[in-house]
Amino acid sequence: MEAGEVGGALLFALAAAAAVAAAVSVGAVDFTRPLTAGPLVDLHGAVTWLIGVLDGTSSAAADVYGAWVAVRAGVIAPVLQVAVWACMVMSVMLAAEAVYNNAISLGVKAIGWRPEWRFKWKPLDGADEEKGSAHYPVVLVQIPMYNEIEVYKLSIAAACELQWPRDRITVQVLDDSTDPFIKNLVELECESWANKGVNIKYATRTSRKGFKAGALKKGMEYDYARQSEFIAIFDADFQPEPDFLLRTIPFLVHNPEVALVQARWSFMNETTSLLTRVQKMFFDYHFKVEQEAGSATFAFFSFNGTAGVWRTLAIKEAGGWKDRTTVEDMDLAVRATLKGWKFIYVGDVKVKSELPSTYKAYCRQQFRWASGGANLFRKMAKDVLVAKDVSLLKKFYMLYSFFLVRRVVAPTAACILYNIIVPVSVTIPELYLPVWGIAYIPTVLTIVTAIRHPKNLHIMPFWILFESVMTVHRMSAALTGLLELEGFNQWVVTKKVGNDLEDTEVPLLQKTRKRLRDRVNFREIGFSVFLFFCASYNLVFHGTTSYIYLYIQGLAFLLLGLNFTGTFSCCQ
Repeated sequence: MEAGEVGGALLFALAAAAAVAAAVSVGAVDFTRPLTAGPLVDLHGAVTWLIGVLDGTSSAAADVYGAWVAVRAGVIAPVLQVAVWACMVMSVMLAAEAVYNNAISLGVKAIGWRPEWRFKWKPLDGADEEKGSAHYPVVLVQIPMYNEIEVYKLSIAAACELQWPRDRITVQVLDDSTDPFIKNLVELECESWANKGVNIKYATRTSRKGFKAGALKKGMEYDYARQSEFIAIFDADFQPEPDFLLRTIPFLVHNPEVALVQARWSFMNETTSLLTRVQKMFFDYHFKVEQEAGSATFAFFSFNGTAGVWRTLAIKEAGGWKDRTTVEDMDLAVRATLKGWKFIYVGDVKVKSELPSTYKAYCRQQFRWASGGANLFRKMAKDVLVAKDVSLLKKFYMLYSFFLVRRVVAPTAACILYNIIVPVSVTIPELYLPVWGIAYIPTVLTIVTAIRHPKNLHIMPFWILFESVMTVHRMSAALTGLLELEGFNQWVVTKKVGNDLEDTEVPLLQKTRKRLRDRVNFREIGFSVFLFFCASYNLVFHGTTSYIYLYIQGLAFLLLGLNFTGTFSCCQ
């Protein structure tokens, strides 16, 4: 059994034990309550029971209903109560993590902290090209792509226009495309830039083994790649500004202990639909809070896979690119950190990119990231524990905050508590839900998110509902990766739109007819039916106002189940 499995089992066992103890101490669980069973009823009895439930006059109904109450109170409620307290423990962990990161982020913003305060930065000697280029380090720019017909010209052009002496930079296009027509277009584009004097290389492989990690690893095997001191990586839809290298590489040149400089993502299609607007809030929180807090405190965070510059030596010392998970970027970052390397996040350097334009594409992206992160936790827990070049406090931060809370606790607690337990609780009055857990903690999480997005307060309700739906996918992905279930290492490339942002049809490709299961999402529709049932039950039998939110939550699941993303089209 691996260390990740043992550690996870112990942590969840402790959380479950604490939950049971807390539930028993407050009297929410009573294991001494006797369990009774009522007599079996036939069809006539079932009808009588239903009528009796409604008017309370039938003795047969009273007996059956009494048995149900006994089972509900003595068996179902205690089991769910344990789950409630486990979710309470995880919610406290999540809230503490969010408040901590936001406090760091707000403190950094309040004092105007910049990476230059901690790490040396100054323009490179010989930054004037007229004085020669000998003082410039040799840089390799890698652009991995796979059938990227919509965006290949944009990324190649942006990389070829980077400001750097032409004899000190090589642009390497790693084309894993399987469509011969697209491969030919990409190769012709590379030849076009080569004719303009750009040092650009077009590289292909005979197989897609290892996906992106395999392509990047193969790209480093060329002689010109081995001679490079630094490697900048951009996905096919990323377009860096011309001064990107001039603003990032000085950190690496003047700070030999730094392995990675990560820039922030910006988005060309952030206002295209409600879907892209809520996605932007998610990514803004990730960069403004999580990445900035990690950089300012422990000089550690996850490489985002693109829009960053690596020191070639750090990649080699960390063991190079590995394809054992779907988060090869996070994998490399963790291994480099365990070797003693530090990272810098520069939020004022932004690289334009594209958000997934469809709900299915975003779900696939989030599944890949959530599953890969949880799976990496399973694989790397032991390595983090025994690492000699990392302080004990940093190990705790990596295992507890970076892995456990963000990759496992966050999606699990949110999904189970708000999408399952709270709706079911309307049918089980014996279930005790602490107000501080189901109201105060979510309020805290909403506030700490809104603080960093003051311009987006008007879409916060939509963000809350959208994230409620996404927790289902993220929890499923996290458990798939943690337990290595079927599909845990599945890689699906996110579909791009490129310049054609206002048209959802793929340029140069024929629109194919989709089957019903491809046009609707049955998981979301199933959850919507469940939530509508719970809301209706609450409305009819209890009449409390909680049914209002359950109806709204169910509507959110239904709309996303029909692939409605805030435009005028759905079921596409």
